[in-house]
Amino acid sequence: MKKLLALSLVVILVVVFSSMALGADMEWWEKAAEPYRGVTLKVIGQSTAPSIVLRDIAAPEFEKVTGIKVDFEVQPWEVEYEKFIRDVTGNTGIYDAAYIEQDAIYAFMQQKWLTDLTELMEKNPQITDPDLDVNDFTKFIEYFKDSNGHIFGFPFEAFLKMYIYRTDLFNDPEAKEAFKAEYGKDLKPADTWEEYEQNAKFFTEWGKKKGIELYGHTAQAKTGYPAVAYEIVESIWPAMGIYNWGINLEKWRATVENGGQVNSDKAKAALRWYVDMLKYAPPDVKTYTWDEESSSVAAGKVAQGLVYCENLAPLICNPEKSKVAGKVAVTKPPTTPEALADAKAGKGYIGYYDGASYSIPYCSKNKEAAWLFIQWVTRKGWDLEYTRLASRVVRKSTLESPEIKDMDIAQGGYFTAFKEYESLFSGAAPLPMHLVIIDIYMNWISKAVAGEATPEEALDGLAKEIDEAMVKLGY
Repeated sequence: MKKLLALSLVVILVVVFSSMALGADMEWWEKAAEPYRGVTLKVIGQSTAPSIVLRDIAAPEFEKVTGIKVDFEVQPWEVEYEKFIRDVTGNTGIYDAAYIEQDAIYAFMQQKWLTDLTELMEKNPQITDPDLDVNDFTKFIEYFKDSNGHIFGFPFEAFLKMYIYRTDLFNDPEAKEAFKAEYGKDLKPADTWEEYEQNAKFFTEWGKKKGIELYGHTAQAKTGYPAVAYEIVESIWPAMGIYNWGINLEKWRATVENGGQVNSDKAKAALRWYVDMLKYAPPDVKTYTWDEESSSVAAGKVAQGLVYCENLAPLICNPEKSKVAGKVAVTKPPTTPEALADAKAGKGYIGYYDGASYSIPYCSKNKEAAWLFIQWVTRKGWDLEYTRLASRVVRKSTLESPEIKDMDIAQGGYFTAFKEYESLFSGAAPLPMHLVIIDIYMNWISKAVAGEATPEEALDGLAKEIDEAMVKLGY
């Protein structure tokens, strides 16, 4: 939620205006927008690939059709959060639409910082797109609803953090022969964490033997930054059978003594594995956020890794930016047998279903015009092209479109994998105190990664501090 990408506006414009069609009939939009012509919307997004596409492509087209101007800023993850929270806590009404990450929306709904879009639709049928079709959204929209089923954000980006591997390396005859000689079995993409570790070790050593810069693993392991904590709680722990950040959601506690899992033997083994695996990653991996993690794949430095798949089209599979375009494939992350069985039975999940909505702050001064904008950027007629540009998909009709097949091939089979494995992933744990406790997770996990504490010591400290924080917060 989070992922800074430097997209080229010139390249995007060439692609879009050669392939994107607004549709012959814009009459409904023109008529609905008449009362708001001349209004200027202030929108804040995170500097992710999908938001940059909205700023550079969708917003200008919206202005042309509706006469509503859009002042659209994109900011790094932490800056966007800070500016949004300052706006709503001060009731200043600076922003009319804001990027709301899936893992933060529970806190924002609890604070009543967002406009109820279900009520807005019901009260304003004249400015609600007749073709909105809420049921056409993937299950991801469920993570933007309150306990009454009311929607507080329409998702515009959604993606899975998947296992990416280099097909040219895994299919290399010499590599296959060497792997079989060493391990007595065929080289293949990993289904389990044990297989992943063997692959990581093999390709790191293979790179040394060949005299090339190649590593078997990558990670978002920057210490002192939330990315490293998110990777543990959203990707590593779930695929090893630890869910909801290790917190017991009935008792709201993290320690084993109080029903949690944060300092369990299983969680400690998983963090120990994560720290030990960094020796198979590029030497500067402890400076990597989600951006550098994906960039390390695009640079041809790594043979396999888990990456946010919003980065496929604009970076990893983009021939103009990537050394491995056409040489990657996408599948589900490695798992433990327990985690996979839990996910299939609906008792757990193997990874994070990531993404965000654009929502309307409660203090917006232009809610109706903002509602038109949110519908515009999530509408059916735009979604397929948007997916082509930013590897995100939020509508079922897009996934079923025949045109998705070409994108699927170009992006390593991602959309086939998305359809097959979507049900095994979950949105964020429903933690209203998320924005408070993420820093506690970051601090302790960073200590383990930096070598300032053992993984076991770090999780004992983390679990204890989370329980103390829960008490202070009234849980």
